[in-house]
Amino acid sequence: MLRASAVCEAAGFPTSSLTCEGFLKQAAATSVGLGMPNIPIAKVPGHIGTKAPSELRDAILNVTLDDVVSNLTATPKVIGISTEPRARDIVVKGGFMAVNQYFVEQEYSDGLPIIPPTRQAIGEFLRYTDRDPDESLGTMLPDKRAATIWSIAANGVMAGCRPEYMPILIALIEAMCDPKYGVEHSGNTPGADTLIILNGPIIKQLGFNYTQGVMRDGFLPNTSVGRFWRLYLRNVAGFLLQKTDKATFGNTWRVVVAENDDVLANIGWETTGMEMGFARGDNTVTIARYTGGGSLSSVTGSTPEELMPYLADSIQRFNNWQVTFTTSHGMGSLRPLVVITPIIAEQLAKCGWTKLDVKKYLFEHARLPACDFERQLRDWNIRGVWDLKADVIAGRIPKVFYESDDPKRLVPIVWKPEDYMVAVSGDPLRNNAYVFAQNGFLGYPTGRKIQLPKDYPF
Repeated sequence: MLRASAVCEAAGFPTSSLTCEGFLKQAAATSVGLGMPNIPIAKVPGHIGTKAPSELRDAILNVTLDDVVSNLTATPKVIGISTEPRARDIVVKGGFMAVNQYFVEQEYSDGLPIIPPTRQAIGEFLRYTDRDPDESLGTMLPDKRAATIWSIAANGVMAGCRPEYMPILIALIEAMCDPKYGVEHSGNTPGADTLIILNGPIIKQLGFNYTQGVMRDGFLPNTSVGRFWRLYLRNVAGFLLQKTDKATFGNTWRVVVAENDDVLANIGWETTGMEMGFARGDNTVTIARYTGGGSLSSVTGSTPEELMPYLADSIQRFNNWQVTFTTSHGMGSLRPLVVITPIIAEQLAKCGWTKLDVKKYLFEHARLPACDFERQLRDWNIRGVWDLKADVIAGRIPKVFYESDDPKRLVPIVWKPEDYMVAVSGDPLRNNAYVFAQNGFLGYPTGRKIQLPKDYPF
């Protein structure tokens, strides 16, 4: 809404953006990022989702209406935009504790101690790229800052990364800048956070964990690169808690999940990087945002028919309100992810199954009764478009969502089998899996190849 208001205001048309009370700080911060800190806001008390119709009517008439009239009839107050330090400015001098205290006060830190990004430390990172420090990979919303090579190095230092991780960090920010990923949605209320999947020889070369405990912090590469992602979101994109980051509960940053490329090669399955369009053996990163997930313990069986029901049932359960990304709100953008351990993948492959076979099974069996699908959209997600029959007849969604008038007919939660993502990692001798609920186009799966400099040591 604010982006539309900014366009109208720039064209000389007065606006009044209705904003629920809990989003006033976010609206103010977003307005600054849009270059118009005085965009007129009309407060809606409380939240419309918890008010009875009569309560909402009283709130609009007694509070919001006065703001709207004032916004449309009076010239907004002029509000200045504070200046920021330049890229190479020294913002603080002192010891480790003093620097960390300053970074906390200025909201440059995630609350944990950071490594001070001195010019010398940044210079060490820049040795591991052939790119110009001032090169911009794109402009980050909501604060509209340039994503420069220099800023990548600075935040890499802060996160505790080693300099030789720099090519990975650059690839991650290239993906973050891709409009397909949708970084501007990183502060939405469901509080999704990004998972980074890594493929290629660089996993072993830099010591990433790709076996037991792969999602646990404790390995420097996995942990620090995951932390870097969140620091870059707050320091460059501009997502600050209780301001532009409106996660209701939120997730913390996730450590990097490195796939077990050896197992994938042995069983002839594609890596995640290959499914993003790259070749086997390429060093790649794949990012996507997930609202949460859960572990499946003891996926037991020796045949696909015994193993796969565990996965299908859990995918359908964990991806519940997210079906809004399948139809009304996302139109086919839901990409659920299941991470399976090598022993499960090997057993499925031994029975002749490909990764596509796994996806086809999930498509056919991770299903909901049509009436429950529509109720999720209509009553619980409060979507204006929720009728599967009408959507199919209008040609907006595939025919598989309306094959009869039976309200109990089972419908998929994605458009096609290939919409599922399957990764292989974790303890090679445990029969477990982990299902992630994906955030649709608000963090759509995006991949990049890691470009190594000509004198990279590996």
